[in-house]
Amino acid sequence: MEFISDPFFYAVAIPAVLIAGVSKSGFGGGLGVVAVPLMALAVSPQAAAAIMLPILCLMDIANVWAYRKRWDRRNMKILVPAALLGILVGTVSFSYLNEAAVKLIIALIAIIFTLDHWLRGRKAAGDPGPGKIGKGTVLGALAGFTSFVAHAGGPPVSVYLLPQKLDKSIFVGTTVMFFIVVNYVKLIPYAMLGQFDASNLGTSLLFVPLALFGTWLGLWAHDKVSEAWFYRVCYVLLFITGVKLLFDAVTLFVTG
Repeated sequence: MEFISDPFFYAVAIPAVLIAGVSKSGFGGGLGVVAVPLMALAVSPQAAAAIMLPILCLMDIANVWAYRKRWDRRNMKILVPAALLGILVGTVSFSYLNEAAVKLIIALIAIIFTLDHWLRGRKAAGDPGPGKIGKGTVLGALAGFTSFVAHAGGPPVSVYLLPQKLDKSIFVGTTVMFFIVVNYVKLIPYAMLGQFDASNLGTSLLFVPLALFGTWLGLWAHDKVSEAWFYRVCYVLLFITGVKLLFDAVTLFVTG
């Protein structure tokens, strides 16, 4: 079995997988965006995304069972078709996104998402109620594209769902159902684009125990642990990672 041997990769990948597992199963998956930026500090963004996809698919199976009766069907009907279009756009544009461009996209997602959280806090605009179809279509398509590029579909989905002020479990359950569809659909274009080489798949396999542990921990934490400190630490980590990747992207653009 082939796998990545660089110790620094595992120093950043272990917390990345753990955070993704806890975030997906416990808090709606928004901070799963941290996984690819962290791994991209040690490997290319494309390799990081390919390594994470099988791990995310494994997490999705456990989460679907836990939230199988707690999700919003109306939101799924709006978000999923749009996300499939976003995945298609990501697939078609894949060959045009060089390493610098992908790092820049991930960096901007990380930084903007973090700054938006810090500047607006927990306030949500408007009164709670059913999400609008137009807004859901745009954000669903964006989620599909950013999920394809960097498994960073959580922020757009959260932007759509949070103002509705759904029950906490319904909110998480809806994101779980959304991403099991999106992630398993992504397996097809990832395979077609040759992303699953022996090294990437072997490295993914090494993280199976950690992925399952992170998922279990998130399910446990959903009702027992305050989200406050978890979010504070992860947002700081996400922002620092985004700044580092932004610096790398600018450097590549200038020197390339």
